[in-house]
Amino acid sequence: MTTPTRRFPLDAWALAALAVVLGAIPFFASGYVLYVVNLLMVFVILALGMHVVIGEAGQFALSHTAFYGIGIYVAGLINTHWHPPFVLSILAGGLVAAALGYVIGLLALRMRDIYLALATFAFGEAMQWVFLNWESVTGGSNGMRMQPAQMLGLTLTNDLQAYPFVVGIAALMLGVTVWLSRSQFGSALRAVRESDVAAMAMGIDARAMKQSAFAVSAAFAGIAGGTYTLFISFIHPESLGFQTTILILTMVVVGGIGSVRGAVAGALAFGIISEMLRQALSIQEILYGAILLGFMMFKPRGLFADAKKRIARPHGQAAAGAAALKGRAA
Repeated sequence: MTTPTRRFPLDAWALAALAVVLGAIPFFASGYVLYVVNLLMVFVILALGMHVVIGEAGQFALSHTAFYGIGIYVAGLINTHWHPPFVLSILAGGLVAAALGYVIGLLALRMRDIYLALATFAFGEAMQWVFLNWESVTGGSNGMRMQPAQMLGLTLTNDLQAYPFVVGIAALMLGVTVWLSRSQFGSALRAVRESDVAAMAMGIDARAMKQSAFAVSAAFAGIAGGTYTLFISFIHPESLGFQTTILILTMVVVGGIGSVRGAVAGALAFGIISEMLRQALSIQEILYGAILLGFMMFKPRGLFADAKKRIARPHGQAAAGAAALKGRAA
């Protein structure tokens, strides 16, 4: 009697292949390719953060780029003035963004759907105005020059030196996202996404969950911003506009709302597309708009969402509520 062979999960194969590619890139790639891959890793962190607030919690927020910019400026300013190990400056950017995200999460307690989207969009536009006009801090329209990051006596002066740290941070944030999705916290978020009333009937504090989702999502964006400072030398507020928010939203929607693998795949695919169309910004806007419209009409769950909803493994009362509501683990 033969023992049935255990199939290796497709996600594990994909991650293994990606790890092999990322490990080989520094040995044959040019400086520009390394820069693009570093940028793709930042996009992955950003998409994972938006996945938390939209895919897991169901809160349609358009303020992600604002928190990304906060992470960039906080980490950049701390590094410029005090030169600490870059881990501290990145954590500081994430914490400041998380604190503001928790405050912005108050909007989710009073608004929903299009009203929440408009309110968070307004916050994002207000923050870009701050980046453009607070010249004594951000440099305003002249932009801000970044000092090289430092760690254990090593100064990161090029993309190759920053590469292993950027990839490592992206891998860490991917692991954190998967852990959150499978935890009691993730089950509670999905329960709130399906129905506030039913979630509260199961003993879940829907208000706290919504604010926590905003804080965690903002922390991801802030960490992405701090990671970006490891390989750039200059930042201008124009790169932190609404177009960046639409790009990240497109990554999550096309990849599959509520799917971790979809967020990663969408970030890699559209990060490459955005770089290929760097010299044609008007075409970018038309392309992203057309893609978003097409997927909303014909494939609203995206390319990589699970074909069937899976019931989360029970982990206490919050997970039981999520299971009853058919909460879906990415």
